[in-house]
Amino acid sequence: MEKPIYLKDSDDAKLFNELRKKVNQRVAAIPEDRDIYIKIKAIILPLVYLGLYFFAVFNAERPWVYISSFVLMGISLVLIYLNLIHEAAHNNIYKSKKLNGLVLQIFDFVGANSYIWKKRHIASHHAYPNVDGWDTDIEQSGLLLIVPWVKAKGIQKYQHFFFFLVYPLYLFNWMFIRDFRDFFDKERVILKTQGAIPMKEKVKMVAFKLFYFFYQIAVPIIFFKVSVGLAFGAWFLQVISASIFALFVLLPLHPLPDNAFPKLDEKNGLPFSWLNHQFEVTNDLKENNWCVRNILGNFNFHVAHHLFPNYSYLYYNEITDEIEKFAKEHNLAYKRFPIFTALGKHVDLLKQNANNAYYILEE
Repeated sequence: MEKPIYLKDSDDAKLFNELRKKVNQRVAAIPEDRDIYIKIKAIILPLVYLGLYFFAVFNAERPWVYISSFVLMGISLVLIYLNLIHEAAHNNIYKSKKLNGLVLQIFDFVGANSYIWKKRHIASHHAYPNVDGWDTDIEQSGLLLIVPWVKAKGIQKYQHFFFFLVYPLYLFNWMFIRDFRDFFDKERVILKTQGAIPMKEKVKMVAFKLFYFFYQIAVPIIFFKVSVGLAFGAWFLQVISASIFALFVLLPLHPLPDNAFPKLDEKNGLPFSWLNHQFEVTNDLKENNWCVRNILGNFNFHVAHHLFPNYSYLYYNEITDEIEKFAKEHNLAYKRFPIFTALGKHVDLLKQNANNAYYILEE
């Protein structure tokens, strides 16, 4: 299938070159190499995850210590994703692609799959954000409807009543369903952007999944005399906590009613230039403090990431300052909301889609 084509606009191309020049100059003026802090995290965060695991199994006689440690493992898993996995996929931690690839493989040890996730993120989400049928992050399921101009069917008409029951299962779906479907279901979006998947990657995916469940559940039961109920219960709470935390970070950035979900025309063309598309489909968050910048991987500055993914998140504060000023000067659709406002807007989107508000307005 022919891939989507952005609207060609020479003026927008010149605008982006102008913005890129300003951003490069701003970053070049920063005296320190901040990426060293991500390299330090590449050592510390995996050790925190492992430390919590060993602390749990060696204190298995105290169930609440075991459970609490596994829940904290779920939180640390999301921090590993925000600070390391995401940056490694863009080769922003080390100059060596091989070293970045090694960091990326941490994902394989924590229940996901590094190969297919990088394909989703780079070749699908970054290439065509919020484009139905091409962005895997908004790929439709039978339960929830994200794209406004797709007609709600069946249970989707009630999604705004039960979404809070579905979202905590986000990573369960990822581990048990999404990865396998992306590897083996030929109808999935990822195969349109990626093509055939090597057999060795399929074998690797299954092997790492088995290893993940072996050390998460089997090892505590077999070697540390953890009861079956406690082992499964603590692991379940770990994944639930990680799912909620991950969606708390991811949901406020694209799937909002204020952001566009561009439709392809009959020639597979998109209505916006690449530059305008990034502004139309992405928003930032107003929260900007030490914790967000240094612990949560600056997820609040998402427009900067889509426009300049070659810079690590440690430079997004200054880059966003340049973007915001440039957007005001050139009337670009830069948007920024408080995080709880953005989360509320996401719920509004689910409600509007359930009620087919797009069709009512269109008619």
